[in-house]
Amino acid sequence: MSQTNPLLPLRTKIDELDEQILAILNRRASIVREIGQIKADQHTDFYTPARETAIYERLERLNQGPFPNESIRSVFREIFSASLSMEAPMTVVYLGPHATFTHLACVQRFGFSVTGIPAHSIKDVFDEVERDRADFGVVPVENSTEGVVNSTLDLFTDSTLKIYGEIIVKVSHHLLSKTGKMEGIERICSHPHALAQCKKFVQEQVPNIPIIEVESTARAAAMAQNDPTVCAIASDLAARLYHLIIIKKAIEDYPNNATRFLIIAKKCLAPTGHDKTSLLFSMPDRVGALYDVMRVFSEHTINLTKIESRPSKKKAWEYLFYVDMAGHMDDVKITQAIEKLRQQNVFIKVLGSYPISDNLKN
Repeated sequence: MSQTNPLLPLRTKIDELDEQILAILNRRASIVREIGQIKADQHTDFYTPARETAIYERLERLNQGPFPNESIRSVFREIFSASLSMEAPMTVVYLGPHATFTHLACVQRFGFSVTGIPAHSIKDVFDEVERDRADFGVVPVENSTEGVVNSTLDLFTDSTLKIYGEIIVKVSHHLLSKTGKMEGIERICSHPHALAQCKKFVQEQVPNIPIIEVESTARAAAMAQNDPTVCAIASDLAARLYHLIIIKKAIEDYPNNATRFLIIAKKCLAPTGHDKTSLLFSMPDRVGALYDVMRVFSEHTINLTKIESRPSKKKAWEYLFYVDMAGHMDDVKITQAIEKLRQQNVFIKVLGSYPISDNLKN
């Protein structure tokens, strides 16, 4: 006598719930279209990251489980991404190729429904946005272990673009291959930074396999896809896009390794109440000049969260300083400090004010 499969009634319930979810998504999409029309009539921004963050936070507070809180953002990010593509097509250019960590940052913020365009260099990202061929650009600016990306800071010197947001991506490298096994592997390929971040693993676990440096982790993944003797060190996104199997997860030497990316655009954001401001400044070459600048920030109780010096490239031994500070450029104390510094012949260029990444909030 055959027994009824106990999974069948449960799967029927799942199917019914999926149909309800689909119906609700379509009802939501109808409202999104109405919102898009109103925004178009009022000439307001279609993309409002502060609104998205508020929704994430509200849903996480309301969530009673068992659906995991950390998965809410992943699910709703794609809902927001699809909704945004309905309101207005949006193009985001990022430092490519596909499956790099910059691409991962782009997906983490904008989802898969926007049009993502890989660029060959950071300068190309800036150029595409400046020429209105993309609404936003995503570029790396610093890594927690490798330091700043100098080319990104240097490009802000002459660019008119603003920083529209930041994205913090946890950098986790995996050992990938076509077969998912180490047998038959003759080369391990990756970007020099990835290899440096996995140096201990490589030296201890695969000391006898030749290491090949390539231009990106994505390039390494593409090589592994086409050659079963190649093993790549790359991201889980690379594993997905290049149909590779993870041999060993999280092989980076430092588990807290993260990279900060900037979103660049032609526009600025209004205050959200939890912002940071980035700016460049330079001052006359005299004794105590930098001290005087720092004193102005201190007198106005401005918290500087980062300061980095870069050669100006216009005059030998002349430097520009890149600064991040807590607050929005419209805050009274920041506007007063900037005005006072300009009165002291300090050159200041405000690069933008934007919400602090959720990953950095307390």
